[in-house]
Amino acid sequence: MSLKPKTAETVASDAPASVTQTFEKTVDGLKKSAATATAGIEQAQAQMKQGYERAVKTAEQLAHFHQANLEAFIKSSQIFAVGLTDLTKHVATTSQANLDEAMNNFRAVTSAKSLKEAFDLQSGFARASVEKALSEGGKLTETSLKLVEQAAAPLSARVTAAVETFTTRA
Repeated sequence: MSLKPKTAETVASDAPASVTQTFEKTVDGLKKSAATATAGIEQAQAQMKQGYERAVKTAEQLAHFHQANLEAFIKSSQIFAVGLTDLTKHVATTSQANLDEAMNNFRAVTSAKSLKEAFDLQSGFARASVEKALSEGGKLTETSLKLVEQAAAPLSARVTAAVETFTTRA
């Protein structure tokens, strides 16, 4: 027996054939396991990448959706503010006209020649005031309803868009 160090080739040549075959089978098994593991890792990476891309896309769509909601809310608020300003101006103008008319009525009643004439003037003015109040109240109600419809339109459109978006994805 020599004291030379043995190399893999020397060991392989000295080993019986069954050990060599077992060794080769083990090496082949390890190679196949490594290939399977590598393929599994690559598949997992691909799935993770695909999931990440879907999550990013969903986040972008959600951000866009919420931005559109905010824009609709701002537009609705602007419509409401302008409409409310117009309503306030109309009420102020109507109130001023009513005050002027009341002052004229007061002057007419105080300058009446008799109590009957004053009573007749006051009755006519009261009737006209009630008719005017009912008419103005109806106009104010109609204008207010139109304002609410106009201000709600952008929000209604977003609700419709949300229903369409989420029902197509469900």
